[in-house]
Amino acid sequence: MENYTKNFGFKHKAGVIMPISSLPGKYGVGSFGKAAHDFIDFLDATGQKCWQVLPLNPTSYGDSPYQSPSSVAGNPYFIDLDILASRGLLTKDELKSQRYEYTKRVDYGWLYNTRYNVLRLAFSRFTPDSEYKKFVKKNESWLEKYALFMALKVKNGYCQWTLWADEDRDYKKAIENKAAYEAEMSFWRWIQFEFAREWKEIVKHAHEKGILIIGDMPIYVAHDSMDVWAAPEQFLLDENYNPTVVAGCPPDGFSPDGQLWGNPIYNWDRMEKEGFAWWVERVGLAFGLYDILRIDHFRGFAGYYNIPYGEDTARNGKWDSAPGIALFRTLAEKFPKAKIIAEDLGFITDDVRALLDDAGFPGMKMLHFAFYDEDSEYLPRTYETKNCVVYASSHDSDCSVTWLKNLEGEALARFKRECPRRKGQTRTCDLIEFGFNSIANLAIVPMQDYLELSNEEGRMNTPATASGNWTWRITPRYNTEKMREKMLSLVKRTKRAK
Repeated sequence: MENYTKNFGFKHKAGVIMPISSLPGKYGVGSFGKAAHDFIDFLDATGQKCWQVLPLNPTSYGDSPYQSPSSVAGNPYFIDLDILASRGLLTKDELKSQRYEYTKRVDYGWLYNTRYNVLRLAFSRFTPDSEYKKFVKKNESWLEKYALFMALKVKNGYCQWTLWADEDRDYKKAIENKAAYEAEMSFWRWIQFEFAREWKEIVKHAHEKGILIIGDMPIYVAHDSMDVWAAPEQFLLDENYNPTVVAGCPPDGFSPDGQLWGNPIYNWDRMEKEGFAWWVERVGLAFGLYDILRIDHFRGFAGYYNIPYGEDTARNGKWDSAPGIALFRTLAEKFPKAKIIAEDLGFITDDVRALLDDAGFPGMKMLHFAFYDEDSEYLPRTYETKNCVVYASSHDSDCSVTWLKNLEGEALARFKRECPRRKGQTRTCDLIEFGFNSIANLAIVPMQDYLELSNEEGRMNTPATASGNWTWRITPRYNTEKMREKMLSLVKRTKRAK
């Protein structure tokens, strides 16, 4: 397959991880409004080439964008209320009811209880136009399923779809009855239309500044999702639509019970026989949103760990193989100019390396993993190719300030030997510059590391924990001259400036 780095359109550049939900603003969560456009201007002023976001999908129980009711729909919370007001769909008094001054954390419970009410109010004043009708027709293949799924969710008190009555639980029967839910479906169609219209303006602004958007695609989908409800045959389920096996990670030195994610496993045999049509549609829709796509848990496309449904831990799971090479060759034929980053972290075996080599995607080099072995593959001096992306840290890791504070023993000694100390610069900045000075084609830094936040201040997610995640928000005062100079200086002296 073609080496995808050739299609990046740039070499030796830098980017920032910044979730949409973490942007500042007065309505409780980041959105596609002024703060997002201001952040693009900030990236431009600091010499960045890429903005990496977390999945833009709706959140549900647990608030994780990686456990969504739809793998292809957009998050209603990201719709900007000021934009709706500018179109005459909301009044100033109605906006006041959505003010949430506490900016450090997202309160998803408050959002769930208040945001849909005001969105329904805005929708009641919306008049469908030609742009809306064009969007609905163009996206009919997934939009009708999602709108009906959400309408039935509302009808059934948002409980899991496997608990619905048979006429709702069975997708084919539900489709026959969908006319009864047309009014509610129209609301959910409009949500997706407004989401897409506002996001399109974000991408346009980024492109005007020469900045590319990196999206994030979770490998698995949630069991309680439109994806599984509408296509149960694509997953390993029993006669009651419950999974026979679920996804997770095996036990290791850090997690003696492993990780039990609970996502249903794909019916890979059927998907391959159907030419991976399900994946072709999903990836195609993703490239309608993003310039570059980071595929999460890439190793699962070579071999995946699955656990019998009903287990309390991941101890009794086993490994099975997946047809990753056939899948990515199919995607290469359908999307020959696709730009993909493979999240090839975790338990990496020869079959995963072979899949990455065959696909030609750049893999990830996590600096937090670099100092535990003398010649770790994550140490910049060991990189064998420019075809990789180096990360200071990620949304799933410690903030670098906390990680450095906890580093000890041989790992700390190795860090001091390998990572040069720059006079007048913090150790977190030294770590960032260490990655920037590598040959990696792209270097990515979470905004928390530039701000030098600790875990208590800025950690986004702690894997295998059920609460307290995905809530971090940036202070509105991040965009200072000092911060702009700090970031621009780093990318300039490492020759990564846009």
